[in-house]
Amino acid sequence: MTTGSNTTRRTLLAALLALPAAATLKIDRAAAAVMRRARPGTAAWPTDQQWASLNAAVGGRLKPVVPPRLDGPEAAKWLADPFYVSDQPGLTQSSGWLDGWTSSPSACVVRAEQASDVAQAVRFAAEHQLRLVVRGGAHSYMGGSNAPDSLLVWTQGLRDIALHEAFTPQGSSAAPVPAVSVGAGCLWVDVYDAVTTKAGRYVQGGGCTTVGVAGLVQGGGFGSFSKGFGLAAASLLEAEIVTADGAVRVVNASQEPDLFWALKGGGGGTFGVVTRLTLKTHDLPETFGVVSWTIKASSDAAFRDLLAAFVAHYADHLLNPHWGEQVRTHTDNRLEVQMVFQGLDVEIARAAWKDLADFVKARPKAYQAPDPVVLSLPARHFWNPAVLGKYAPEAIKLSDRPGARPGDYWWAGDGEQVGAFWHAYTSAWLPASLLKPQDQGKLVDAWFAASRHWTVSFHFNKGLAGASPATLAASRDTAMNPQVLDAFALAIIAGSGDPAYPGMPGPDLAEARDHAVRVHKAMDALKTAAPDAGGYLSECDFFTRDWQASSWGGHWTRLAAIKQRHDPDGLFVVHHGVGSEGWSADGFTRRAPA
Repeated sequence: MTTGSNTTRRTLLAALLALPAAATLKIDRAAAAVMRRARPGTAAWPTDQQWASLNAAVGGRLKPVVPPRLDGPEAAKWLADPFYVSDQPGLTQSSGWLDGWTSSPSACVVRAEQASDVAQAVRFAAEHQLRLVVRGGAHSYMGGSNAPDSLLVWTQGLRDIALHEAFTPQGSSAAPVPAVSVGAGCLWVDVYDAVTTKAGRYVQGGGCTTVGVAGLVQGGGFGSFSKGFGLAAASLLEAEIVTADGAVRVVNASQEPDLFWALKGGGGGTFGVVTRLTLKTHDLPETFGVVSWTIKASSDAAFRDLLAAFVAHYADHLLNPHWGEQVRTHTDNRLEVQMVFQGLDVEIARAAWKDLADFVKARPKAYQAPDPVVLSLPARHFWNPAVLGKYAPEAIKLSDRPGARPGDYWWAGDGEQVGAFWHAYTSAWLPASLLKPQDQGKLVDAWFAASRHWTVSFHFNKGLAGASPATLAASRDTAMNPQVLDAFALAIIAGSGDPAYPGMPGPDLAEARDHAVRVHKAMDALKTAAPDAGGYLSECDFFTRDWQASSWGGHWTRLAAIKQRHDPDGLFVVHHGVGSEGWSADGFTRRAPA
């Protein structure tokens, strides 16, 4: 149904009620089939005068989107800098997905500096039937932060951060807790600087410094230490959001609790435009640390034995709140460990790897490996670029784009994702039952079979099995697929190529399709151990078939009802988001009911 004035809606409703039921059904289907959003050059597109009116209402912050030139001598340098990409309303952090989407600039952008700017843009889009896109850090692998011929609401200007020693949500009688309020335009590098480096507290956020705060929380959100502190969404105490009716609402567990719950893992860009979040902060552990280790097996048989030894070792020593991040298997029989720990001194952390290190050392003909590298530092310095630049300069990259702030850095290991064109990306929760001694063989066989096709990553911080009861309870009260609570890891298998933005050379399609086939063969092999595994909605296959169940499990029905209540006309549409099932793939045409 199109959005119009209340009078028009009442008149239409009265006319429909006067018709026989069969005629009403016929008209509803016909209207839904032809309902299309406006595009430039059509009669429905706003006039120059109407655009000027919006520009005045948002204080001159409406601009046409002009993508940067990508053929200059420094283009490659800037496209390797995620902060530069984040500063360009015509770019996205991923450049596309094979046979799925291609990064395409919006027609116009409102760079919001206050919630009222967002409200004006939302009301304008609803009135003129525009395709509306919401963008924070622009990290959506699914292309959710871009669409051609759209109006872009860009939250980059909402950058305020306020620390609270004792915060109580509006309308709540809950005991006050330490918290931080964050504008939706903040990146996690901003929040870690304010909360951890400067204030000595911990906030559960993302592992990548350039990810947007609001998008991560609405997706559920994992950081390196999620087993210790839970989902990012589990720490959400309150949110300010502009809903499809253009109203600015403050929601929490006491005020509009259903909408608040939907924001905790129901997916970004779906229920409205979040403009501010308040997150609980936690006591900071004394130490954070890393373990780095690569083991090369001399044969397939030795590699399978290594996987079996690792699985048993993980179940006995590492399945607890202290450990996170990942291990990777490679097709050349390498096991690569890149894990982190919190709250342990370096000797205790090193001792946690002794059994596996002894297994490797006892078999010098089967394995080539140095001793594991185990390092720790005071937790307050974990995100401090001055300290990292002095003691671990190879770990970070500093932005030197025009206008760069001194603290703008990203982890060197995340650089390969900047501008990535995805050939395939898949994920699956691995249930903790696979760590039982009688079931470890099934997991090892599947993992080894998958490793024959492609690199396989187990992200232990993206499964909450092993977390404390309190952490599990807080994360259970979110919209995430409940499988996350009983998963010891999220398996991710993915492949990508160089940036392929419009105007640049396209991807090698033959190579991309070959990679995609191999990625999916690897995931098919792995899922023989967990055939019913869902995937993380922010890091899953663009072409997931049963995506509602995969992303949300039994929470789908409740989320769909909340979506219908707050956005009945489908103003907010993202690929495989709640409510998108009623729209064409490009979000411009409403589908006729089945």
